[in-house]
Amino acid sequence: MSGRQHRQQSDRPGRGAGQSRPSLGALLASYRAHHLKVARDSARRLLRTPVASAMTWAVMGIALALPMGLLLLLTSLQGVSAGWESAARVTVYLADSVSGDEAARLQATLRERPDVADVALIHRDEALAEFRASSGLADALDYLDDNPLPHTLLVTPVDEARTAMGVDRLSGDLGGYEEVARVQVDMGWLQRLAAMTDLIARAVWVLTGLLAAAVILVIGNTIRLAIENRRDEILVAKLVGGTDAFVRRPFLYTGIWYGLGGGVVAVVILQLSVWWLNGPVRDLAMLYNSNFELHGLPADGMLGLLLVAVSLGWLGAWLAVRRHLDAIEPGEIAGS
Repeated sequence: MSGRQHRQQSDRPGRGAGQSRPSLGALLASYRAHHLKVARDSARRLLRTPVASAMTWAVMGIALALPMGLLLLLTSLQGVSAGWESAARVTVYLADSVSGDEAARLQATLRERPDVADVALIHRDEALAEFRASSGLADALDYLDDNPLPHTLLVTPVDEARTAMGVDRLSGDLGGYEEVARVQVDMGWLQRLAAMTDLIARAVWVLTGLLAAAVILVIGNTIRLAIENRRDEILVAKLVGGTDAFVRRPFLYTGIWYGLGGGVVAVVILQLSVWWLNGPVRDLAMLYNSNFELHGLPADGMLGLLLVAVSLGWLGAWLAVRRHLDAIEPGEIAGS
């Protein structure tokens, strides 16, 4: 009779003698207590080697902070460009032969368009008076026989049309009126900015993927070294019947702690960088009459970054454990 059959036979009388199975609540409590114990032990192991742990956290923090900082910069640029789009107006210069009454009638006609929010009329006499006051060429203008400036309409699109495509469509329609001599809208630079922003966004996502892979590799290599350092402990645990989940669990929690520490370092780096750079950025923006400023991570952004960091740490640990832990079997003891 084998030992396994003997254990099975010896178990039967015990169960028949009134021994009850543990309840589901007791099993869950035991499972939770074991996880808490393993998590605390894993944290203590990291704290016993503070220099190595701090270096790993620093590498992870820098790798996570770089793409997140670029995403924050991209978000700020998109907010500024959205504000420029919302302030877009179309300048319509009328022909010299158009009288003031005809310009007023065209103003009323354009106001009835569904894609126009407002139309302001600048009379040619008002334009000349403003130009005379601001240009400093009042003496030269006195030699002119006629007013060379035309009537001008400032057309403000509705909110739905305040985009590069919407403004371009509106300017094309306005150019079709007989009274209109020229339509001017400075949207080319805004389109170039949008194209550059889209390119930067794609580059940031590519960089994010590469750095996330680098974080996984760093965690995986760190966990691999931890597995090699605890090889004898793993062999003994498997020899006495420890399951794969039992042996794997401490290393997974180590990866989680590495990820959490790296996420905290990344948040600190981002907040300090935004605080340090925001002053010069604000001063530079004021020189261009802009309200551009860098924004730090909000509370939900910090939480999201920590969750991503923990997930990357767990994934790197799981890949390392899956690859290297199966290669360690109790047969190595007998072979040695």
